[in-house]
Amino acid sequence: MLRALRCEEIHMRMLLDIIRQSLSTLWAHKLRSFLTMFGIAWGVGSLLLLVGLGEGFRSGQEKNMAELGQDIMFVFPGRIPAIAGSYQSGQLYHLTYGDYFAIRDQAKVLRAVSPVLERDDIRAVSDYSSTSNQVFGVAPEYRQIRNTPIDPGRWFNQEDNTQRRRVAVVGWELLKNMFPGVPAVGSTIMLNDTDFKVIGVIPKIGKEGQNGTNYRIFIPFETMRNLFPLTAQNSENAISFLNYRPIKKELHVEAKNEVHQIIARRHGFDPSLTDAFEDWDTIDGAIKVAKIFDAMDWFLGVVGVVTLGLGAIGVINIMLVSVTERTREIGLRKALGATHRNIMTQFFVEGAFLTAFSGGIGLAICTAFVTLLAQLPSPDGFDTPRIVPASALVAILSLSIAGIVAGIYPARKAALLPPVEALRQE
Repeated sequence: MLRALRCEEIHMRMLLDIIRQSLSTLWAHKLRSFLTMFGIAWGVGSLLLLVGLGEGFRSGQEKNMAELGQDIMFVFPGRIPAIAGSYQSGQLYHLTYGDYFAIRDQAKVLRAVSPVLERDDIRAVSDYSSTSNQVFGVAPEYRQIRNTPIDPGRWFNQEDNTQRRRVAVVGWELLKNMFPGVPAVGSTIMLNDTDFKVIGVIPKIGKEGQNGTNYRIFIPFETMRNLFPLTAQNSENAISFLNYRPIKKELHVEAKNEVHQIIARRHGFDPSLTDAFEDWDTIDGAIKVAKIFDAMDWFLGVVGVVTLGLGAIGVINIMLVSVTERTREIGLRKALGATHRNIMTQFFVEGAFLTAFSGGIGLAICTAFVTLLAQLPSPDGFDTPRIVPASALVAILSLSIAGIVAGIYPARKAALLPPVEALRQE
């Protein structure tokens, strides 16, 4: 037992001596070691920062979409083409209240659907000011599709809608003029000379407040349909467009096909005429954008790994130069009893230390830089870079491989030198 402990202690001392010799050798060639370490640190920092920039842009775009709503799909009035592929030759059709009911009752893969009546010619007047902004008549389910937080107050419910109550929810931007410094909830506004009670306020959406919801007044759909129908479209049942949301994001294509089939059946045309529909599928757009960001992450990641690889080549080069310069030292050590393992360990430790230490510096500097950027205001649509765990893992794995290669190859070359031949070297 004591003998085993003694052997372990000897091996530990030998390892400490080897580490001490390796560090002293690196310190003796400070400039060369610094330049090599700079290459590795630059590679690690570049990899993390490049991928972090891509992820910051991805995150900013996702937040912009989240401000609009979650898994939103739109369908607008369209034109039935008389000749397939010719949009100009078609007959215009309008979406109707009946279309909404049919889609709500017959579609199987929709989580929620809401008709939208939109008018921008309605005069809104409060006790303090007046303005002309968009007035939206929507169903209570609209809030399950679009981003409409309420603070203070409440969103209108099904009773408000079916009983055609004159209640309104006001966007944040309108408060500046219509209710300067006074509570809006409980106050009365007039829409084209008709009194409406304000029951809720939508707080500011978006950093710059440029989201369209900030400028809108929302009232129940049935109230809007009764008081302010879309007469310009020659149908008292006409609606501006439909918002809907599939049960699951993955079913967005099935949801769109269901909506198309119902509309086509009600308006008497073939649902396979894709030119007859005007859609906006934000899910499909998000998937395409995500693929672009994935490709960008791969590209930036490869650039970072290549940069890191160049740094590793620098470590291998410096270690090979070190082997050549220290040929006589290697021969003398082997002549005095140093084993093949001792020589390999020393050069491996030098290469691994250069790689690990410089990689750690690169990681620390990049983390500090990203943390500093996070304190600055980010432009709209872009988040500050962040350390992505996956890219950090890639950097660590790449660094480990680089360290092993940079240490083992020169170490093996040094260890295989015959003592006599090494001592003859000048």
